Amino acid sequence: MARNSEAVCRTCRREGKKLFLKGERCMGPKCAFDRKGYGPGMHGRTRRRKVSEYGHQLREKQKIRETYGLLERQFRRFFRVAQRQKGVTGDNLMAMLESRLDNVVYRIGFANSRRQARQLVCHRHFMVNDQIVDIPSYILQPSDRIRVRDRSKKMAVIHDAMQRARDAKMMPNLELDKAKMEGIYLEVPNRSEIPFEANEQLVVELYSR
Repeated sequence: MARNSEAVCRTCRREGKKLFLKGERCMGPKCAFDRKGYGPGMHGRTRRRKVSEYGHQLREKQKIRETYGLLERQFRRFFRVAQRQKGVTGDNLMAMLESRLDNVVYRIGFANSRRQARQLVCHRHFMVNDQIVDIPSYILQPSDRIRVRDRSKKMAVIHDAMQRARDAKMMPNLELDKAKMEGIYLEVPNRSEIPFEANEQLVVELYSR
């Protein structure tokens, strides 16, 4: 399975924005973005040239792609599917990314980060509608139920994530039963409901060149 092995802290520094790719570590004093608020590499401290229109489009695409943990080929495939759907392409793209199983596992609070959620899904710790699903990119449908497998309900990493997420605001398209360790994907989220600051229209413009 192809994956991005780059240090994720360099990604945040390169994008100039904290993307919370390491979960709880990003909130503490060890966060590399807070300690080194400049770009990575030997020229990271130097003043950069004015960014072109293409540069802004590229950086926005990279920010979205890296936040959701996709490789370029995967991201482009999602974009093509979003293009063929009715409605606004950018909104369709964001809705699809939010519908991925690894993202929903993270949003519900079963994992501290999307990267951790992806690993837990690959290790077969979750079931969708009582069927084991180990594909992080699996697209959930409205009313799908996601629950922790019985043998995995005592895992410290999942309980730790749920403890840390207990005060977090749940997205309106999700529902969680903490006692059963089960969540429901109620509906496809609207763009206004997705708590992620991004200008996906720049991605549409980039791929339309």
